[in-house]
Amino acid sequence: MQISSYFKRLFTSKAKDQEPEKAYDLWSASYDEQPGNLMLELDKIVLYDLLDDIDLAGKRIADIGCGTGRHWQKLLSYEPELLVGFDVSEGMLKKLKEKYPNALVRKTNSDAYPDITDGFFDVIICTLTIAHMQRMDQTFAEWNRLLKPCGDIFFTDYHPEALAKGGKRTFPYKNHSISIRNFVHPIAFVRQLAAVNDLRIAHFRHIKISEAHRPYYEQKNALHVYERFLNTPIIYGMHLKKVDAVA
Repeated sequence: MQISSYFKRLFTSKAKDQEPEKAYDLWSASYDEQPGNLMLELDKIVLYDLLDDIDLAGKRIADIGCGTGRHWQKLLSYEPELLVGFDVSEGMLKKLKEKYPNALVRKTNSDAYPDITDGFFDVIICTLTIAHMQRMDQTFAEWNRLLKPCGDIFFTDYHPEALAKGGKRTFPYKNHSISIRNFVHPIAFVRQLAAVNDLRIAHFRHIKISEAHRPYYEQKNALHVYERFLNTPIIYGMHLKKVDAVA
C-alpha cells in the first residue's frame, strides 16, 4: 500500500461508513497483506512500548477486537496462562484460527460479556478498536468488571484529533473504498472514564507525524501529504492500572 494513497484515504475519503462487523468481514481476506501500512507499524511501536510496563507470563489475557491476531505471536511469546480473542467479525476470527488453530476465540456483538465472571482476566488488550465503540462508558465499566484487582488494560487507537479533522479508517475493496464507522472520543473524556472506573493511567503514549516519518513520504513522492499533516497526532495508547479497592 502506498503511503500517499493511504493518507489520502485516511484524511479525505468520502466513502459511506460501514458498520464494523460487515466492513471487517470484507477486509479480512486482505487485512494481513498490507506492506507499508504506517498505521499498523506505529500501532506495534505504541503497544509494545506499553507492554514493557509489566510481565505477562502466566496471565489471563483478553484481546478485545483481536482481528486476525496481528499481535498474537508477540503475546504468546510471553507464555500467558490464557489468551482469548474477541471480535465482531467472523471473517477476522476465521483468519486468526487459520494461523492459530488452537486459539480460543469468541464472536461478540456487544460490549457486555455476562457469562464471564467478575475479575476473570489479569489483562485486557484492545488495539485500533475503541473508536468503533459508541458507548465508551459502558465499555469501560464492563472492562473494569472483567478485570481483577490490580489488573491492567492496554489500548491503542487512531488519535481523536485525526478523526475529528475528518480522518477515516478505510480500505480498498473491489476497486472502491470502504470507510468504517468511527466515533470520536476525546482524550479528556477517556481520562475521565478511567477515573470514574478506578483505573489509574500508568502510561500514556502518542505519536505525531514528524521528521522521523519523512522518509516514508519521500519514497512515495508524497511530501505534500507529509507537510500537510506534520505535527498531527495520528495514534495514541494508554496503560490503565485497576486500583485495588482492598488496599
